[in-house]
Amino acid sequence: MNDRPAISVIVAVYKAESYLRKCLDSLRAQTFKDFEVLLIDDGSPDGSGAICDEYAAGDSRFRVFHKENGGVSSARQYGTDHARGEYTIHADPDDWVEPDMLAQLYAKAKAEDADMVICDYYVDTYGKSRRVVQRPSALDHETVLRELFQQLHGSCWNKLVRRVCYSEYGVTFPLELSLCEDLYVNAALLCHDLRVAYLPQAFYHYVQYINSNSLVGKVSEATIQQDLVRMNLFEKLLHGTFAWSSCESVMCYQVIAHYFYMHTCNSAEFKKICSPYTDKAFRYTGSMTSIYPFLKLSCWGFYNVAYSLYNIIKNIRR
Repeated sequence: MNDRPAISVIVAVYKAESYLRKCLDSLRAQTFKDFEVLLIDDGSPDGSGAICDEYAAGDSRFRVFHKENGGVSSARQYGTDHARGEYTIHADPDDWVEPDMLAQLYAKAKAEDADMVICDYYVDTYGKSRRVVQRPSALDHETVLRELFQQLHGSCWNKLVRRVCYSEYGVTFPLELSLCEDLYVNAALLCHDLRVAYLPQAFYHYVQYINSNSLVGKVSEATIQQDLVRMNLFEKLLHGTFAWSSCESVMCYQVIAHYFYMHTCNSAEFKKICSPYTDKAFRYTGSMTSIYPFLKLSCWGFYNVAYSLYNIIKNIRR
């Protein structure tokens, strides 16, 4: 294996034994050969660590690191610290990728001498695959930063990033966050004058229904506390910039959405609790999400009705 591969793929692994092989098989099947895969076993109590060892034993491009559980930010940072590639990209263990992903992204990065290459992706839900276009309206770093809080996804898995940008700009994954840590890192990178390229192709399959251990599907009071921590971190990063207004809107929208999913209060309580966030939440981003009308109805004081309608429609779609 090349000591300085072109690409480092970082996979933070935790309780992933039932679907990890599909992810790793899709990486092993890449047509591009000059890459390494860093498997960060974040103290998994299941058989995930053994699966990582198995793939490393069979392919020298796979490197395994077993560490005590520290959360997804800790695992992503550990992988970034140990990466050797010219570029890095992340993959989640419950997702999978097309075989030409690395080849196409690297070719685009080299052709345009890009610090970051953004591409489209697929959302896979219950046997259906939908392509999501991620074209920024312009490729300057300020526009892309602002649109991370509008129509662009904040993930690290559809963005190839020149590795030295992390150290050059002092960007690290915040250990305080267990959600949206990738959005924070990409925002921190795009605060600087990165050369951004866009590739109008989709390679990554974002699977939204198989991981019962995913934090996205578990909402509690701890989630709300994370929302407030996250809002504080983003305000410190972006306050006073052209992107803060859009960011603040997203942060407030997420608080309301999480209260909606928690389903622990009645209509009057929901309206009162969410009132400090309502005006800011619907400033920019709300209408772009499928749950928007239900949240809007809830904030008007009709949470019980909205929640019932939401679940009826969700079951019909399934």
